[in-house]
Amino acid sequence: MSSKTNNSRRLGSAYTQKMITVCVFLLIPSVLLFIFTYIPAAEMFKFSLEERDQFAVNVKYVGLENYKTVFTTPEYFAAFKNSIYYLFGSFIQLSLALFLATIICSKIRFANFFKGVLFFPYMINTVAVALIFRRFFQRGDGITNTDGTLNSIITLFGGEPVKFLSTEGLVNVCLVFVSIWRYIGMDLVMFIGAIQSVSPDIYEAAELDGANRFQVFRYIIAPSIKPIILLQMILAVKGAISVYEIPFIITGGRMGSSTFVIQTTETAFKFQKVGLASAMAVVLFFIIVVVTIIQKLVFKEDK
Repeated sequence: MSSKTNNSRRLGSAYTQKMITVCVFLLIPSVLLFIFTYIPAAEMFKFSLEERDQFAVNVKYVGLENYKTVFTTPEYFAAFKNSIYYLFGSFIQLSLALFLATIICSKIRFANFFKGVLFFPYMINTVAVALIFRRFFQRGDGITNTDGTLNSIITLFGGEPVKFLSTEGLVNVCLVFVSIWRYIGMDLVMFIGAIQSVSPDIYEAAELDGANRFQVFRYIIAPSIKPIILLQMILAVKGAISVYEIPFIITGGRMGSSTFVIQTTETAFKFQKVGLASAMAVVLFFIIVVVTIIQKLVFKEDK
């Protein structure tokens, strides 16, 4: 009887020590998350109910008036149409990354070299990438000066310079291209890791059964990495809605390339309407949450 009691005490003591260890390790990141995420988010929601500038001079409570302004001003939501470009671009990016990951995982030569080359753009700072491509497409304002690396190549072969960054519509296509080049490496690494986690025995069995490359992808790879594909799709949609750095640095939001996030920052810091900008940020947050929930429901995993 005493031995059973001692064993139960030891088990209880080990479990208690394990829980204490877990809590201690979770304490610091939880406190940091609370301080730097949840408290600022609560403050932002509080600001959205006020009329204030960036220096909090003459703060006045206005309730839901800022939200009414956001939803009744077409100019704010008009910027969301540019998200369609990035949404299509994100799905092109995912498809291309999945295609390249499948090829690289098929035992080709120099696979590690191609992994490094394709992942390298993701390691470059976004500001540096934006400055490089701004010079690549054109120099100056694109109207009085259309020089640029790409236009130099076009004129070398007898073509006419193109105003890549000063033609409405075309500018968004160029920006999406930059975004794909910048972020495809991360998708590629995620897909490669997921594909390589599938048991090699399954591939060998499929090869013995005479399955071709397409059948292996359709019946083995795609179902096995479905959770990763869904995760990357959710992140892609979130990124398309909240894109900021690349269009802001390359064009400053001009020529019809502005996004909702660029408008939010301009409202806060250029027009000094922090309360209204906070309301715009809250609206964007709920849009992303709703879109994520819809994606989860539409692409629900089979139990």
